[in-house]
Formats: sequence, C-alpha cells, structure tokens
Amino acid sequence: MKTDVQVAGGAQRERLAHVDFRLFFLGEVSRADLLRRFDVAPAVATRDLARYRSLASNNIYFDGRSKTYRATEHFSPLFEHPLDRVLSALSKGFGDGLGGAASGLVPCEYPVPISRPAIETLAAVTRAISGRLVLSVSYVSSFSGSTEREIVPLALADNGLRWHVRAYDRRTFSFRDFVLTRIRSVRVVSGEPAPEESVAHDVQWSREVEMEIVPHPDFHRPELAELDYPMADGVLRIRARAALAGYVLRRWSVDCSEGHSLRGPEYRLWLSNRAVLEGVDSASIAPGYASGELSHG
Repeated sequence: MKTDVQVAGGAQRERLAHVDFRLFFLGEVSRADLLRRFDVAPAVATRDLARYRSLASNNIYFDGRSKTYRATEHFSPLFEHPLDRVLSALSKGFGDGLGGAASGLVPCEYPVPISRPAIETLAAVTRAISGRLVLSVSYVSSFSGSTEREIVPLALADNGLRWHVRAYDRRTFSFRDFVLTRIRSVRVVSGEPAPEESVAHDVQWSREVEMEIVPHPDFHRPELAELDYPMADGVLRIRARAALAGYVLRRWSVDCSEGHSLRGPEYRLWLSNRAVLEGVDSASIAPGYASGELSHG
C-alpha cells in the first residue's frame, strides 16, 4: 500500500499526506480542506479523496450527514508524521511562507519566543551557508564587546532559548557559536573560504557524544522522570554534537556534577556517564560540570 503512495506524483502525494494527517489527528477531512490548503480545482480534490479511499479503505468513510470524510476506528496512518512537525502544525497551523497569522488546528498555548533575530540578518546568514560565502559582521560579544569580524557561516543551531550560527571565526582562528541577535550588521566579503574553514575541520561539530541521562538519585519521585522522558530501562540516551551537548544539558537542567550535588526542583535528571564530556568544549555551560575538568585546546 505504501508503495502505491510512493507511485503518486509529488504534488498529489503531499495532498494525500494532508488527508492522512487530518484523519489521524483531527478525525475528519473534507474537500473544502484541500481547496483551502492547496488551492486546487474541486475535481482535483475529489480525485485525491477517491485515491486515498482506494489506498486505505479501512481508514476512511464518508459521513453523508455532514458531507465530511471521517476516520474509522481501525485507522492506521499511511504516512509517517514526525512529532515536531505535528506539534507545530497543531499549535501554529500550516505555514506557507506567505506571511500573515496562521491559526492552530486545536487550542494550544506555547511560550512566545522573546529572542528573535532580525529576518534580514537571518536571510544573509542562511544565504552564506548555502552559497559558502564569507561575511563581515559587527558582533557584540559578552567578553570582547563590539567587534568587527570575518566569519564563514556553516550551520544554524537552536539551543532552546536563542538561535546561533556555527561559523569559522577569522579573528580567533577557531570555530565558534555566534548569537544571531548580536549581529548588528552584515555584508558579504569577496573570496572563497579556505579548506580549513570548512565544517569538515570543525572537530566539535563533527564529533558526536552519547549521553546517558537517568532520574536524579535525590529526586523523591524518580518514576515521574521515566514518564516524562522516553527512557528505556530507566536511561534516556541522547546523541548530540559535541558543540551542542552543553546546550542540551543546560536546557533540560541535567545535573552534571560528579556526586549529583545540585539541588532544586528543576534538577530531576542526572548525567550518569560524565566522562563522555571530556574534551567537549560546550561542557563549560553544563549544570554542575566544573570548568577545571575540561580539556581546552
């Protein structure tokens, strides 16, 4: 059956996935939903629904009273629906890059991001990543203050609170994270990046570490952590780039001290294999991981 779905053209496959999504998460779909979402002719929407029924007759039935197609009690999705995209669609609606306020599909509240980079800065950085360009930026650092730098942007990274750009910094001759909101001006510099400025030479970005996170030994209800996080046999294993590992641990308030000594209701998790952070530069921001334990280059 899934092979039949793959045979469909790209545009129709997207519309079939939308039908599958609405049936799975909303329990219903109508021809009008396809017309609004994809701006197709009514005949196209009708054919799409008929196509879906031919592929998965056990998933869908027509409710003549409401003129709506509904999910059966035996529904089984035809498509994979990644959780992050599902939650984004349910809370914010389907984005089409056309501006305007999108409305969620179900009532949902979520924290409003308060660190918002300028869209022009973001676009300049992503163009540089895509085109392998060198940028001259005016950047405000917490250590150096306002400086002018030439950087080679490599990738974007979200630490849960702020967006960064991972880049080679020609001022310090090293790979570093730059907070997008702290870039005050940007322009393209002529010339191509040198081979040693490519992501292939960024050891911290290329290296992956597997962190074993367990319920905090001093938390009085460890079973809650096992319910809140996808643990297997009491252990949550997370793989992350070494450049981002410290951000992950800080975001989830994971106690990284040797004797699980951090106290407070926020510390419900503990890093049990602390040795994995040896040589990880971002470990300097991991809760409870003493800076003296790091191996700096």
